Amino acid sequence: MSMTSFWLIRHALVEENARAMLYGVMDVPLCETTLLEQAPMYRALAARLPRPANWVVSPLSRTRRTAETIFAAGYPPAGLGVEPDVIEQSLGDWQGLPHADLPAKLEYGAHAFWPLRSNERPPGGESLIQVIARVGATLDRLADQHRGEDVVIVSHGGAIRAALAHAIGSDPDVVLHFSIQNLSLTCLERHPEGWRVVCVNELPGY
Repeated sequence: MSMTSFWLIRHALVEENARAMLYGVMDVPLCETTLLEQAPMYRALAARLPRPANWVVSPLSRTRRTAETIFAAGYPPAGLGVEPDVIEQSLGDWQGLPHADLPAKLEYGAHAFWPLRSNERPPGGESLIQVIARVGATLDRLADQHRGEDVVIVSHGGAIRAALAHAIGSDPDVVLHFSIQNLSLTCLERHPEGWRVVCVNELPGY
């Protein structure tokens, strides 16, 4: 088979203080209370994901910790490859800002479901359009490397939306209307004929 299946998981919920600000690519910790409360979701993910699979995480500790918690919940431990280009959108100089301080800095205004529109590039950061380009190139490379295989990627909300935009060729702002919740599963397939979306924002155990 020449199809590659991608299983994209958004990392677990980060701790409360981090959620009060724009954390982007800051390496913030997970919420320990939620890790315990969501144990059934981790067990459901451990049962749902394909075996064997190639596992990939971003360079941020919250993705690695999420993967390791899935292993602890029953998935056979696997090696974790690190892919820098599946990291979250960099918000540059705006990282660390309280959410309420952002609107005054925007050139193009806020999006209803994301802090900024796809063409907004924060100083020292990147636009969603740039994220789509880097995530898309990474998925294409991984698809070529792992033909006929399954690839599990523990990543971030912005990066997973970028993967969707790449797969369906949508307008970048359109993909921001997709909800990508913590621990949700989004499945994409790369066939010789093109990309296919299998599911988006599937919550484990529901």
